[in-house]
Amino acid sequence: MGARRGPPTPDMRVWTPTFVGVSWWRSVSAIYNVIPAQAGIQMRFNRARTVLLAFASLALAAAPLRAEQEPTAVPIVIKFSHVAAPQAHKSLAGEHFKKLAEEYTHGRVKIELYPNSQLYKDKEELEALQLGAVQMLAPSVSKFGPLGIKAFEVFDLPYIFAGYDELAKVTEGEVGRELLNKLESKGLIGLAYWNNGFKILSANSQLLGPDDVLGLKMRIQASKVIEAQMWALGALPQVMAFSEAYQALSSGVVDGTENTPANMYNQKMFEVQKHATLTNHGYLGYAVISNAKFWKGLPPDIRAALERAIAETTPVANKLARDENEAAMAEMKASGRTVFHEPTPEEMAAWRAAMLPVHDEMANRVGRDLIDRIYAATGHKPATQ
Repeated sequence: MGARRGPPTPDMRVWTPTFVGVSWWRSVSAIYNVIPAQAGIQMRFNRARTVLLAFASLALAAAPLRAEQEPTAVPIVIKFSHVAAPQAHKSLAGEHFKKLAEEYTHGRVKIELYPNSQLYKDKEELEALQLGAVQMLAPSVSKFGPLGIKAFEVFDLPYIFAGYDELAKVTEGEVGRELLNKLESKGLIGLAYWNNGFKILSANSQLLGPDDVLGLKMRIQASKVIEAQMWALGALPQVMAFSEAYQALSSGVVDGTENTPANMYNQKMFEVQKHATLTNHGYLGYAVISNAKFWKGLPPDIRAALERAIAETTPVANKLARDENEAAMAEMKASGRTVFHEPTPEEMAAWRAAMLPVHDEMANRVGRDLIDRIYAATGHKPATQ
């Protein structure tokens, strides 16, 4: 009798699984088409069926492993917004973080950078983060005071840090970590501190001592401590968004401001300020933050990869900031548009004497204990009386 061909009869069918987009029917049909359906060759059929079932079992076991190894089809998008210029050190640090984050997550995360207030001004970006419109920011630490976490304004106290070494003992130590943890009460996660630098004073008139600031309208960022500092100098503090500072200085709405050399250069403030004094009186730094719900909702391996990228970016960001401040000062001096004054020891003593009482004045706001802990951590306790 000739061999029977065609699809199997009900009593001859073998289970043919379909998974991960692959059908087994063609393979099974091909084998059935060459196996005669006769009792005399049942042994061959059983052997073929056994081989097929074993192969299917191995494939099914391997499928989940293959699925775990394949990257997610649609990457997680993280919008990182900030107010700094595209060429600024914060922007360069953001680019470095983006490179590492996308590398360490194997393309499962895509970082989108939005510098120069492209999405939100500094008054708006924190609310945008809380609402989930963006996923990461790096605002000035001063922004957290108006948000309700007044302790962060301790960073604004004039002359609380003698230099970068003392600063690092706080931002990289226990006090700095405790402050970042306070952000969670506002729906935020604090990830790292990125430095900008130390601020200088500028105006269209000479600023040789505190008396020269008397009556000047000085642009500041929102901070009760910085406001108190300007009142202590006899100035009239004017709270204003960073993106609006150049126009206000250019038009005469304000007379002067305080900022780091890098910010003064990148925002072209030196073009509209004739004089500046190297007081180095206050620290300007940023906190890299995320929306808490978003961050905690990330897969653990993704979150760990991003934290690694941030940790490795932070020293790079801080070096970029110091290098940029030095280069910015050199460029502005070379331009001849602004005359920079280096205070004498006597002049510096006068600046310090005028501003240091702000420590005691603001102790009830930022916390006397916190101020004392920073004195202890840095080994630097300035005379405030």
